[in-house]
Amino acid sequence: MKFSVSSSALLKHLSYINGVIVNKPVMPILSNFLFEIADGVMTATASDLQNTMSTQLSVDAKEDINICVPARLLLDTLRNMPEQAISLNIELESFSIELTSEFGIYKLAGENAIDFPRLNKLAKADSIQIPCNVLQKAVSYTLFCTSTDTMRPAMTGVLVQINETRTTFVATDGHRLVRYYREDIYSADALGNFILPKKALMLLKATLPDDSSMVDMQYNAANAFFNYGDIRLVCRLIEERFPDYEAVIPASNPYTLTLQRLELLNSLKRIVVYSPSSHQVRFKINEADLNISAENLEFSNEANEDLQVEYDGDPLEIGFTATYMIEMLNNLEANNIDIELMAANKPGILIPRNQDENENVLMLIMPVMLTNYI
Repeated sequence: MKFSVSSSALLKHLSYINGVIVNKPVMPILSNFLFEIADGVMTATASDLQNTMSTQLSVDAKEDINICVPARLLLDTLRNMPEQAISLNIELESFSIELTSEFGIYKLAGENAIDFPRLNKLAKADSIQIPCNVLQKAVSYTLFCTSTDTMRPAMTGVLVQINETRTTFVATDGHRLVRYYREDIYSADALGNFILPKKALMLLKATLPDDSSMVDMQYNAANAFFNYGDIRLVCRLIEERFPDYEAVIPASNPYTLTLQRLELLNSLKRIVVYSPSSHQVRFKINEADLNISAENLEFSNEANEDLQVEYDGDPLEIGFTATYMIEMLNNLEANNIDIELMAANKPGILIPRNQDENENVLMLIMPVMLTNYI
């Protein structure tokens, strides 16, 4: 059995799904791509049992073929090959694969496609349509804020809440929190409350097109399914209880600090190097001036800068972990932001100005206790 395909097209599509494959899979066959060819269309699939991703492309084949192909070996071969037509000859008795290009012949040891695990279709799934660029933005706003603490699995993913008025995405690692919601995406018939795992979100971020084409998102109690373009992704949901994030967000922070996002971001990048162990910085806010400082008394190193800002509130001195705030500022797009504050021991709220009419972004960061040695 034999089929032909463009080397660059095959590499492009396999690169979409390669992120699913892990270095040490629980089953050896999961280090392979599953190739299923029918009627001149090849479906390539990768899986780690928790996430299964597939893509489709046209090939020149006169008969149907099913075979598992070693993923890393095939990708490394294609990456070092210029665009050209290649052919793959499959010997189904031994599952050997012979790849022929303009440069020569490459032999790969395949496996029986029957042994590759398949996932059943979602049972009793609800569905909602989301523009690709909107879902891409939601993932970008929240993914960085997920936790790496496996002892708290609910916080290692992003909570998605779908109701009659909006769709909300929430992530927290215990030190900061991001809530992003869209009022132009809602459903009265497909209410949902589930946690998407981090790996699935990373796969979405890497493959979602930045356009207004639609993603068909289906979900039930155990799985979520994403269908966009030539790509299909099925992931197992995190079946844990997400923390009550609304209880953490202050109902009202009376003080408002307004400043340019990039000015604050660049200042923090310069200042944080003077607090190498804790990454803590001190904010002294008074009228129209923000003083940012850090020090390391062990080596007598210190730095401080003054920024011109707008401030409505009483003088305040508060500490933050600069690395957390830098990451939050990097993931915002607005030129100007408001930082809403209440007291030195209360969280700060970052809100971008000039948001889109149908969206709302809120980022919360917990303060740190100020000491003389930071």
